[in-house]
Amino acid sequence: MNSSSSVASSLQPHHRQELAVKVISQQEPVSHMARKEKVSRKFLYRQKEIAQNALNSAFNKEEPENQVLYYLPVTQTWIFQLILALIFICHCSYRGVVELLTDLFDYSLSIGTIHNRVKEAREKVEKINKSQDLSSIEVALLDELFQGNRPVLTGVDAHSTYCFLLEEVEHRDEDTWGYYLLEAEEQGLNPDYTLADAGKGIRAGQKAAWGDKPCHGDVWHILDQGETLCRNLAKKAQGAKTKREELESKMELAKLKGKGNKLSAKLSQARQNEVELLKLASDIKILLSWLRMDILSLAGPTWAERLELMNFIIDELKIRETKVIKGIKSLRIALSNQKEDLLAFAQVLDQKLAQIAQKWKIPVSWVREVCLLMKKPMATNLYWQKWNHLYKQLSEKFLQVKSAVEKAMQSTPRASSLVENLNRSIGYAL
Repeated sequence: MNSSSSVASSLQPHHRQELAVKVISQQEPVSHMARKEKVSRKFLYRQKEIAQNALNSAFNKEEPENQVLYYLPVTQTWIFQLILALIFICHCSYRGVVELLTDLFDYSLSIGTIHNRVKEAREKVEKINKSQDLSSIEVALLDELFQGNRPVLTGVDAHSTYCFLLEEVEHRDEDTWGYYLLEAEEQGLNPDYTLADAGKGIRAGQKAAWGDKPCHGDVWHILDQGETLCRNLAKKAQGAKTKREELESKMELAKLKGKGNKLSAKLSQARQNEVELLKLASDIKILLSWLRMDILSLAGPTWAERLELMNFIIDELKIRETKVIKGIKSLRIALSNQKEDLLAFAQVLDQKLAQIAQKWKIPVSWVREVCLLMKKPMATNLYWQKWNHLYKQLSEKFLQVKSAVEKAMQSTPRASSLVENLNRSIGYAL
C-alpha cells in the first residue's frame, strides 16, 4: 500500500468535503494540493465529482408531477366512493366512469353495477332528505328547471340556500306542484312567503296547497324580458339605418344617370323609419332603465311610490305599442298582470325599515336615506358626501342603523336566481 492511498483512506468525511470544495473552487492547482495533502490527483478528482453530484442534486428541482404525493390503498369500498364522486361531483356519465376505471385502475365494472350503486345511494339520500326539518325556512324560492325536456320542480331556502325540493316530474301543473308542496309541508315547511316567476303551475299549485300564502314575483324574468326587447329594438334601428344608407348610395348613382326621382319616395320613407325606430328604441331603453334602477331595485322609494312609477311605465309603454314591435305589448301586459307580485318585496322592506326606525327612535325617512345610500358606488364623492351628512344627522346611531339596514336588505330577496345555480348539476342529482 503506498503512502497516498493510506492517507486518503484515513481522511474523515469533513476533510474530504473540504478538499472537494477546494478543488471545485480552483484555489490552487490539483497537483500542488495532491503533494501537500499526500494524496493522489485521482482521489481529489473523485471527491470533486461526489461534491458536484451533491450540488446538482440539491439545486435540480424535481418536477412536481413526478413527486409521489401519497400512497392510497384502493379497496372496493373506495372504488364505489369514487364512482359516486365522479357522477355527483364531476357530473361524469356512466360510460365515462367505466372508461376511467379501465384506463387508470385496470378495473372492470359494468354500467349496470354503476347504476345499481347510484340507485342505492339515491335511496339512502331520499331517507335523509325526508328526515330534514324544514320549519326554519322563512322564504322559499320556487322554480322549474329542465333536464332535457322534462321539468324538475325545485325549491331553495333563500337564507341558507338549502335545496329542499328537487323532483323530476312529467308535468308542472297545479296538481303536481300542490302535491310536492304538501309533501314538504309534512316536514315542517311553512314559509312566511314564497318567491317565484309568473308560471301558472307554480302559483296555482301553491294556492291549492297553502291558500292565500303570499307568492312574490321574480324580478329577474321581467327584467330579462325587457332586455330582450331593448336588444331587438336596437337591431331593428340598426337595420333601418343600414337600409337608409344603402338607398342613399343607390340615390347617388341614380342621380348621375338622371333617375334620382325614382328612389326619392323610398329614401324619404327609410329616413322616417330610421328616426322613428331610433326614437322608440331610446324611449324604451330609458323606461326600462327606470324600471331596473328605481322601481325594482332593492334600494329605492316606498312601495306606494314604486307602484305609482310602475303605472307610469305601463302607460308609457302602451302609448308606444305598435303592430310591428309586438314585444312592447307583451311586456306591458306582463307588467300590468304582475306589478303587485313584483313589488311585494318593497312592502317587506318597508316594514323592516319601519321596525328599524322604531327601534332607534328616528324618523323612517332617515332610515330610507340610509337605504338609498347603498345604491351609490362607494368609490364616488357623492357616496361619502351623503355618508357624512347621515353621520352628522344620526350621530352615534349611524353605524348601527346602517348595519341594520344592510341586514334588512340582504334578507329581502327579489328573485329566485339561487335556483338557477342548480341547473348545471340537476341532471346528476336525480
